[in-house]
Amino acid sequence: MNQATLANLLASTANQTDSFIRLEIIFVVLLSIAALVAYFSRRLRHLPYTVALVLVGGALTFISGETISFGANFGDIILLLLVPPLIFEATLHIKWEALRRDLLPILLLALVGSLVGAFLVAWPVSYLLGFAPLAAFTFGALMSATDPVAVISFFRGLGVSQRLALLIEGESLFNDGVAIVLFTVALGIGEAMSNGAAETFQFNQALLQFIRVAGGGLLIGITSGYIVSTVILKQVDDHLIETATTVALAFGSFVLAEQFHLSGILAVVAAGIFVGNIGSQNTSPTTQIALNNFWEFLAFTANSFVFLLIGLQTHINDMVQIVPKIGVAIVAVLVSRAIIVYGLTALNNRFNRLGRIPPHFQHVMFWGGLRGAISLALAVKLAESPDILGGTVTSDILLMTFGVVLFTLLAQATTLTSLLRRLGLTRKPTHVMEKERQQGQLLAKRAGKAMLDKLYHEGGLAREVWQAMAVVYDDEIAHSSHGLITHLQNYAELKQQMVMQARHETLKAERSALAEALRRGLIGEEVYRELVEYTDNRAAALTILQHSQDENDNNRQPAAGSGP
Repeated sequence: MNQATLANLLASTANQTDSFIRLEIIFVVLLSIAALVAYFSRRLRHLPYTVALVLVGGALTFISGETISFGANFGDIILLLLVPPLIFEATLHIKWEALRRDLLPILLLALVGSLVGAFLVAWPVSYLLGFAPLAAFTFGALMSATDPVAVISFFRGLGVSQRLALLIEGESLFNDGVAIVLFTVALGIGEAMSNGAAETFQFNQALLQFIRVAGGGLLIGITSGYIVSTVILKQVDDHLIETATTVALAFGSFVLAEQFHLSGILAVVAAGIFVGNIGSQNTSPTTQIALNNFWEFLAFTANSFVFLLIGLQTHINDMVQIVPKIGVAIVAVLVSRAIIVYGLTALNNRFNRLGRIPPHFQHVMFWGGLRGAISLALAVKLAESPDILGGTVTSDILLMTFGVVLFTLLAQATTLTSLLRRLGLTRKPTHVMEKERQQGQLLAKRAGKAMLDKLYHEGGLAREVWQAMAVVYDDEIAHSSHGLITHLQNYAELKQQMVMQARHETLKAERSALAEALRRGLIGEEVYRELVEYTDNRAAALTILQHSQDENDNNRQPAAGSGP
């Protein structure tokens, strides 16, 4: 190696080192900003954390006059690096029983709603703004999916009904598949038109492409999630290895699906649901705590970067120049969302009696249809190929997308809490909160007493110390138990809910015991299937009964404007 070659190599290495150091500095600064914003937003309690991040990012961009570059494309950072952990962490908490109960309205909104929404947005954009039909449809595809990143991050911690949160989050998790396929088809048609071969694209081809992309992504997620849940998480008892495996699953399922041009997000959704419902049952309590803590931190970090980047990439000066176009886009998105939510929920309520969606849920589903990072990522992807639709139109679509996203975050997200409060959906009734408080205290005291006894029997405590502390714990347990019993006597419906929950938990334990007995060879396959079917039938009956009770509770919710 001659001296010139060595000098070039050293110079290249130095440049790479400087680039890595710069990225590390940016990462540290943004994470520090996110922590500060989280601290002040939680103290203020009036401004959602995600909205505060966007405002801070926009302010930093406006003050500095330039955007922060990560040395990579904004869309790639969002879709490839930040979205998979957010989606995976959200699906870990989705229970299959609850999802299956409302799967029909969720899929109706995610599939039919996204397709109809793309056309409903495209028509006024084309008619009023003069966009070519293909360009208008491309924008409609961008706006057709409510963003799971924005929706999930906002609904966490609001204390809304679990069913309402599942309806909105479930739709957001699934409908991106349709939006991305529609967007991909629109770009394909645009490329074909530029090459004089638009006639090669037909409706049946687009339908087959959608089935392949969505179905293939789900298949990859189901397969990988099943393998990790039933093989690795069940056989390995090491929380570090198991946590690392879930990280590999979240990113690996996404990358594998995208490599075959399938829906990576749907793959992550399927994988996360498998781990949350099957894999978590095969892990120890230590592993479950480690998984929850790790994924909670990772989701917080990714979520913070997503909304900071939205603010940092927003060009207010450019958006001001096309305010009328952004206004038309916002109105088109809101009108289409209203038609989709109220129309499809009415269809669901007509043919799905057990899964009726009450009106106050519909209002929140309409106003909670936030747009966010995925729409922006797709718009940036479009901006990478301006020749497909034309440079001016592509620039307008990008700025209109930013405008709609900012409106949903700054206008809808900030007023959604007020809407929930007016509908009586933000807080649980006082007697329910008191039951949970009494029950939580009782569980905590019993866990403390159990640990105290364990320490004594293992020789970690002297007898006198153990006896003195045990007396205190016994008194506190008796007091908490008496308080809970008294409270349940005053509210019979709470006692019934506890009975239903206990039945569900005991049936899960019975099913797990049967699986363990089969694994150990204590029962045969035929007996196992017979007993599992009997257990599942009992669980299904309980689910129907619970759903009926929930429906009655929903119908008793206060009307709009009545307040809690």
